[in-house]
Amino acid sequence: MESEQERLLHLLAGVAQQDRQAFEALYRDISGRMFGLCLKLCGQRQLAEEALQDAFVRIWHHAGEYHSDRGSPLSWMLSIARYRTLDLIRARKVRQSVGDQPLKNLADERAGPLDHTLQQAGSAALTGCLDELSASQRDSILLSYYRCLTHEELAQAMDTPLGTVKSWIRRGLMALKRCLEQ
Repeated sequence: MESEQERLLHLLAGVAQQDRQAFEALYRDISGRMFGLCLKLCGQRQLAEEALQDAFVRIWHHAGEYHSDRGSPLSWMLSIARYRTLDLIRARKVRQSVGDQPLKNLADERAGPLDHTLQQAGSAALTGCLDELSASQRDSILLSYYRCLTHEELAQAMDTPLGTVKSWIRRGLMALKRCLEQ
């Protein structure tokens, strides 16, 4: 009997070879879990559907880049969905806030080459550190910062006691700090 991880590895290998049947099977196997994560993060069905679609397009194009040292195949694919959802949330917030400012007052805030390089290095480090957190710590931190949920709202959304949510955030932030300082 093949384990779920072995099955996902086999399907990812097929997707890397542009096998549409493997991609369809992969979609059937994990799309529900990925959609649930996207919906949990953004709270909007339409945005979650868009994030899910973008995540699967990314998986189709980058399946060959998966390596087992990056974690389990499911974790790798869920992280793609998570970060795609967060990117869409940020993009929507930027579009809403930029539209409120008169054009003549907009400064050229484009990043230069050095800024871009530093941002990429910081982003990669943060992504790696976030992947080391438990799912509950990572989700509570991301929901708190990207959806601006209070501790009470997080506890209610995650159906978890308030003290537990506070502990997840506190311990997760301490772990992130330690990881980023290395």
